[in-house]
Amino acid sequence: MSLKSIFMPAITLWWLSPARLGRQRAAAERSRKARGERHTVHYFHQVDDPYSALMLQCLPRLTERYDLDLQAHVVSPPSDAAAPDRDRLIAYSRKDAAWLATRYGLDFVDHGQQPTPAQLHRITAHSVQAIEEGQFFDQSRHLFAALWNGAPQSDENPPLALASDHQVQSHLQASDALRQRWGHYNGGMLYHAGEWYWGIDRLHYLETRLQALGAARLRTTGLMFPPEAATHWPQAQSGSTIEFFFSLRSPYSYIAAQRLFALTQDTGMQVKLRYVLPMVMRGLAVPRHKRMYISQDAAREAQRLGIPFGRINDPVGKPTERGLSVMPLAESKGLGQAFVLSFMRGVWAEGLDAGSDSGLKKICTRAGLDWSEVCTALQNNEWRQVAEKNRKDMLAMGLWGVPGFKLGDTVVWGQDRLAALEAALRSDR
Repeated sequence: MSLKSIFMPAITLWWLSPARLGRQRAAAERSRKARGERHTVHYFHQVDDPYSALMLQCLPRLTERYDLDLQAHVVSPPSDAAAPDRDRLIAYSRKDAAWLATRYGLDFVDHGQQPTPAQLHRITAHSVQAIEEGQFFDQSRHLFAALWNGAPQSDENPPLALASDHQVQSHLQASDALRQRWGHYNGGMLYHAGEWYWGIDRLHYLETRLQALGAARLRTTGLMFPPEAATHWPQAQSGSTIEFFFSLRSPYSYIAAQRLFALTQDTGMQVKLRYVLPMVMRGLAVPRHKRMYISQDAAREAQRLGIPFGRINDPVGKPTERGLSVMPLAESKGLGQAFVLSFMRGVWAEGLDAGSDSGLKKICTRAGLDWSEVCTALQNNEWRQVAEKNRKDMLAMGLWGVPGFKLGDTVVWGQDRLAALEAALRSDR
């Protein structure tokens, strides 16, 4: 057993624990009070990002509901390392933002294309100038309409001042550096006292924190966008199948698997398991700050959903390959879902080393597999061709990463998009 396998589970359990987070928050609040500062939320706006377009519409309501200072920063798109399949990411982001807008009563329509470079240049210059004049949030409605809806200038949509190219570049460099120093890479982000909140999907976490700090204004109740609640799916039509694209190394795949298998258990719905190799094992580097944020975000999502998480033994490399070697055997025995859950719970919640025989044996036997058959399956590499085919099929669907789902013509990405599958399932009844 390696030193990593010995120490990593204990370290991650401490680092991701609610107790440590609580101490960190308490220290941040003591420091704020000692400095005599107001609650401050920083918003990092990416002009060509559909999720930023949604967030922009919600920020006035945030300041109406909470006593805080809101500071805006215009940032560049994420690096290639943080967004390894940019074209698919961009196309899916528009589609997903349009779905969110419909779900939550916001304004966004996917016109099938991004704004032109000339439009982006102009709106970025407007945005930077508005920030420097302290008018960004007052003018954001006009900026959004001009960029995404093609709204013409009028008396009700007055001409906006432009920052110079030098001002824009200086602002972007400073904002990008601040975002990186605080540990993120994306647009549409909110940052408050050491923690990040991505888009309207995670706004409820920030609201809950602000309410606990006593920052809610009088008569503020509930949450603007409550998190996706547990639900029961309807009976499926005969032959209905959800294709589930997942990676054994993806914490979001672990959370998705727990929920998906439970939701489909009594519906007559079939789940087709489509495993792929992790990005890093396909030669795609994942920046450290992205890995850190994903772990922290997955931890709070798991805690909210009551899913064990935190004692991590990263299965990158050999452990994942061994797990995928067992997949054909598990599926042939009708134990595919049981094995996936046992493996993921083992590496994401129990600190088991799937690269060792003792760790993998525990994972396999509690899923109902015979260890002698598992040892034979470990010598078979046919899973590599299956994983590669799954990857190509996933890309052909317009997805670039996991977890991904396909139900009929509905294709969605993310463990927090099961509501879209449920809506599609109900519409087919």
